[in-house]
Amino acid sequence: MSAKEDQFTQLARYSVIVADTGDIDAIKKYHPTDATTNPSLLLDAATKPTYRHLIDDAVAYGKKHAKEGDEMRVVMDKLFVNAGTEILKHIPGLISTETDARISFDVDALIDQAHRIIQFYKENGIDKDRVLIKLASTWEGIVAAGKLESEGIHCNMTLIFGMSQAIACDQHNATLISPFVGRILDWYKQNTGKDYAPHEDPGVVSVKNIYNYYKSIGSHTVVMGASFRNKGEILELAGCDKLTIGPKFLEELKSSYEPVERKLVPPSNVDPSKRIRLTEAQFRWLLNEDQMATEKLSDGIRKFAADAIKLESVLEKDFGVRNVKRTDPQKLGDVVEQKRAS
Repeated sequence: MSAKEDQFTQLARYSVIVADTGDIDAIKKYHPTDATTNPSLLLDAATKPTYRHLIDDAVAYGKKHAKEGDEMRVVMDKLFVNAGTEILKHIPGLISTETDARISFDVDALIDQAHRIIQFYKENGIDKDRVLIKLASTWEGIVAAGKLESEGIHCNMTLIFGMSQAIACDQHNATLISPFVGRILDWYKQNTGKDYAPHEDPGVVSVKNIYNYYKSIGSHTVVMGASFRNKGEILELAGCDKLTIGPKFLEELKSSYEPVERKLVPPSNVDPSKRIRLTEAQFRWLLNEDQMATEKLSDGIRKFAADAIKLESVLEKDFGVRNVKRTDPQKLGDVVEQKRAS
């Protein structure tokens, strides 16, 4: 190994590096293999001139093709696909495109949105094999992923916080999972008041446990560590199948020449008979028993939903996209009022 190799280059020898950003300029700078986006990332990018033509195209498409009351949904999906298409011009691998967090508990709605996204990519000349559909790892999201995978549509299961989610994703043949390392650490720091060294970081330990389980049973599902809080977490997972890293830490890796040691290595013994299968009831109980995973999954869905709503507000206010309010109840009060009115 050359002493002049930066940590980014060394790490890329052990793990596929994915850019956790919707910023095309950052992707051009760091040359990752894959990239991933979500409403939070696109909300940040939407204010930049680089994206204006992508937004204008999505708005024009929605106003021309959307059915009555469906304009915002079409524009949002088209915008995500336009951004993904642009990013794919600068990477050799895959783009992950997120489904709406507000339908995380609706199997049919998730499948319908995934089909729209894939169709929009096809219209842009992008084969579905270069796209990963991102779904929140609720039971419904995981079931939807299984059905999509059977159609040849590949899925990235996001908001992974516990082993129960990882087990269910494997049994439903998800292409990839994204355990959220930093958010797990956040929960433990808040609830224990402790600081953790990278090797004992609860998020790092969680990913290592999932990785070792997957490799020990010969799972084909890819493990992609995500949501990092410091560079030490990233280096402690060197050898994980993929690591999705934001621009701040990509720059830190590029700027450091300290040696990188591989920490995750597949076990030599593989025994598929050790694979665990969960019923829906078992999954829900195990997730319920994991307080951290339950709270962080719920929190993550709410945050992605909030950023989607903010992005819709920008499109409505600044670009004139018609936004018919969602008819499904968003709050308990809405349910009560609907009942009274019926």
